[in-house]
Amino acid sequence: MPRSLDSKTVIHPARFAHAVLRTRHLEEAIAFYEKVLGAEIVFRNAMIAFMTYDEEHHRIALAMTPQKETAPPGAAGLDHLAYTYENLGQLLGTYERLRGDGILPVWSINHGPTTSLYYADPDGNRVELQIDNFDTEAELKAFMESGAFEKNPIGVEFDADKLLSRYLAGDSEEELVQQGSA
Repeated sequence: MPRSLDSKTVIHPARFAHAVLRTRHLEEAIAFYEKVLGAEIVFRNAMIAFMTYDEEHHRIALAMTPQKETAPPGAAGLDHLAYTYENLGQLLGTYERLRGDGILPVWSINHGPTTSLYYADPDGNRVELQIDNFDTEAELKAFMESGAFEKNPIGVEFDADKLLSRYLAGDSEEELVQQGSA
């Protein structure tokens, strides 16, 4: 039976599959993604490692590059990969675990829509670990359309240790995800 295609409608992908990062430090990069994302190697050889943390065959691939020099700051290309946690407790538990391994964020910022911790892998690629600060799409859209977001679309930096301390002291999560709370 003949088939037809809808080539006029924009069809959204079903999901994001994976990212491939070039690395000059394969062993160190593997260790970083094992610690930060809990990723496991599904295949590797001397030039590439495929890693996943869920049911996907791989979420990250790390490919060796012979390039010795890094791209200049601000060069065109990927800025960071972002991963969302279910709640503030998971994000801060991950922060505490990584801090214990000597892995510290290079940037801690409440963007408004998210509370985010950025980490740099051995090649300087940044990984954003975040939570959504709004429970509903309507709340998020209202914030994005607000004057507050227009005035500061980047966000407010915070002290991750202070946020952790306030969380452990029992301060409300609603208050902790407000910009400037930590």
